[in-house]
Amino acid sequence: MAESLSGLRRNRIHRALSRPNLLMGADRELVLITGLAAAILIFVVLTVYSAVFGVAVWIVVIGLLRMLAKSDPLMRQVYIRHISYKPFYKPTTAPWRKY
Repeated sequence: MAESLSGLRRNRIHRALSRPNLLMGADRELVLITGLAAAILIFVVLTVYSAVFGVAVWIVVIGLLRMLAKSDPLMRQVYIRHISYKPFYKPTTAPWRKY
């Protein structure tokens, strides 16, 4: 039996293949969309107030996204899957209850 265990092949899995795709500690896509929205707000309106508001929105939203990613890095994908399954799994107290 010991001979059969020594014949097993071991494959290394690179760490980058199993880690979530984060940017600045938050979900990559949400960070890029937030940055794009803040940049549009800053450069389209072109006032000092819009620039201050855009930077403030950027800082606050990135902070919230980092907290979200710290609790669960795949939260966005889970929420998207939850929304897609919503028509099939209705929130009821019992499966035989009428809708």
